[in-house]
Amino acid sequence: MAKQAPQSDPAQDAPEVSAPKHSAVGLPAVGHTVRMAAEQMGARRAVSTLLKVNQHTGFDCPGCAWPEPDKPHAVEFCENGAKAVAEEATERRIRAEFFAAHPVAELAERSGYWLGQQGRLTQPMLLDEGATHYTPVSWDDAFALIAEELRALDTPDAAAFYTSGRTSNEAAFAYQLFARRLGTNNLPDCSNMCHESSGSALTETLGVGKGSVSLQDLYQADLIIVAGQNPGTNHPRMLAALERAKRAGATIVSVNPLPEAGLERFKNPQNVRGVVGNGTKLTDLFLQIRLGGDLALFRAVNRMILEQDGVDRAFVAEHCHGFEEFEAQALKTDRDEVLAATGLPWEQIEELGRLVLASRKVIVCWAMGLTQHKHSVPTIREVVNFLLLRGNVGRPGAGVCPVRGHSNVQGDRTMGIFERPSAAFLDALGAEFDFEPPREHGHDAVDTIRAMRDGRVKVFLAMGGNFVAATPDTEVTEAAMRRCRLTVHVSTKLNRSHLVTGARALILPTLGRTDRDTTAAGDQFVSVEDSMGQVHASRGRLRPPADDLLSETAIVCRVAQAVFGPEDSVPWAEFAADYDTLRDRIARVVPGFEDYNAKLHRPGGFTLPHGPRDSRTFPTATGKANFTVNPLTAPEVPPGRLLLQTLRSHDQYNTTIYGLDDRYRGIKGGRRVVLVNPADAAELGLTEGGYTDLVSEWTDGSERRAPHFRVVHYPVARGGAAAYYPETNVLVPLDSTADISNTPTSKAVVVRFEPDSGPVA
Repeated sequence: MAKQAPQSDPAQDAPEVSAPKHSAVGLPAVGHTVRMAAEQMGARRAVSTLLKVNQHTGFDCPGCAWPEPDKPHAVEFCENGAKAVAEEATERRIRAEFFAAHPVAELAERSGYWLGQQGRLTQPMLLDEGATHYTPVSWDDAFALIAEELRALDTPDAAAFYTSGRTSNEAAFAYQLFARRLGTNNLPDCSNMCHESSGSALTETLGVGKGSVSLQDLYQADLIIVAGQNPGTNHPRMLAALERAKRAGATIVSVNPLPEAGLERFKNPQNVRGVVGNGTKLTDLFLQIRLGGDLALFRAVNRMILEQDGVDRAFVAEHCHGFEEFEAQALKTDRDEVLAATGLPWEQIEELGRLVLASRKVIVCWAMGLTQHKHSVPTIREVVNFLLLRGNVGRPGAGVCPVRGHSNVQGDRTMGIFERPSAAFLDALGAEFDFEPPREHGHDAVDTIRAMRDGRVKVFLAMGGNFVAATPDTEVTEAAMRRCRLTVHVSTKLNRSHLVTGARALILPTLGRTDRDTTAAGDQFVSVEDSMGQVHASRGRLRPPADDLLSETAIVCRVAQAVFGPEDSVPWAEFAADYDTLRDRIARVVPGFEDYNAKLHRPGGFTLPHGPRDSRTFPTATGKANFTVNPLTAPEVPPGRLLLQTLRSHDQYNTTIYGLDDRYRGIKGGRRVVLVNPADAAELGLTEGGYTDLVSEWTDGSERRAPHFRVVHYPVARGGAAAYYPETNVLVPLDSTADISNTPTSKAVVVRFEPDSGPVA
């Protein structure tokens, strides 16, 4: 039997701190997985459900986007994936009585952890203008209210349609079709806060804004560089791929401001060595780089390659553009600037250079550590320069590997969730559905907040996610949300975004990945695209939390019917009843999805085409892979300040908080901690175990304060600090964004430390 939901928030006043771990997974991870799954689902339900995760006839994990191998293990999930499944497949339920007992103002004082632990949402709820409590509303009345507000807008651009990366391909395609049928490209999504910098840089340089490698490439690589990523917590199944690569002879280099247990040593619970032995040492060379120093590091190595004649001249001559300009700049790279930006000994940089020159097949993997800086796009372009120099694109065992977060964030973009769609996509969409899509670019996530703040967006619809907890500048974002006429959230679980609302608000509960989806046409399934461009089916098997719960696809189609009427030329009712009909239309709009339905019935699905990987063809403006010239830059931090990065604990996934521990970093029972190098702490007068307020500094002069953080001495790179989001999102200025991509700079927040103002209520 599942454990009951907590009645009160657990105390977080005195987190326990111990030494960080130096290995990941193993028996402790198995124990935590079993305990959480049993608490949420009960033992029998937990076993039967988890055995269907990431199986060909089961459902795709609602956690990360790491791909499945061609032949999945019987147990093809990780600790954090099991937590994500347990949170969704929980037996706990939120019904109307819960909302009657808890006014919105009271719920708004609860932690995100407590809210998420209350269980699955089961019926549509309305917060009417001036009301203190959510009350039940029928599906038809909810859809009529949305239609009323949308039709009352002066312009379709006064509405914004946000998408979380959990959303299926089918729901995402229907959602963007609805928004564009309405007349707007305001389609912000979670990628705007994460890998937008990757997409921007890769599209410019290679012509495709996705990674170019497969799992087979990882297994064949000579050298794998993992930069700005913590797979032990964020993508644990990646560790098994790295272990296999390591055993095949690969060298692994980790580049990160913090040592991370998962990259030090992996104890694979699926083999004896991982259970009773010492596991596998993964990292051969750890470069503890300063925050934001990655561009300088790759520039320095690029100069070494040029000086030691390590360039693949034939590849560059045949497939690349802009080499001469790049070479001229790279050869001028100043060693002292590199040392200042990276904080690394020159000997370590030279060692990386030697490893690169000794390796024919090189892969670079990265995540938020590279994408959330002002100079993130130039940094990733420099990574591409690095790979192009030695022909490491379009070669087995080599390429770019941006490791995406949420499970279908890449698929959503493929389906058209993008505020700046290509003309080709809009042409195909308009031709298929016989309408003229809007051509003016819409708002991304940051611009949506600005537009709500300024009164230009009045209706906000969110397909999943927890927008106010995922975005920067919390006080500004929440004030912006409250200016809306209507806010709508399609959700499986309660979160803070349901409590920071417009004048009126709707919560629309929906089916999750684990739930059986049955319509008048029979059992339905959806599809997703993983981080390596593999598309496969996902079939939920559990009885839904409520009999009249609707899927995301059905909700989108029902809203569209309410807005456009039953005579609309788009067959919304048909799409909602039979997803095959929707996929048939997708197949005629989105390249690579021809014979979509037939391909999904193959075990493991199908792989989307990728010109740079498949044939060394580059659909860029020049028709070739582009070398770029990127000014060498790094964050500047005034004396007496540190550069803060926000990050996840091991007990969270994005904004979902599973627990209050960060096991690998030695933190237990609390999240308001700030990790500081002991030498920096001594210079700033910060005592281990003491409490402090974090105050960020930005050009607008506004005070952004995160109070009452316990100081933890930790082996962070000098000049930097780290703390968990969403608690520290309040410190990230809305207007501090990456050049080109407009991604919030959550890994580069200048902070000062002020006396503790006391515990947070």
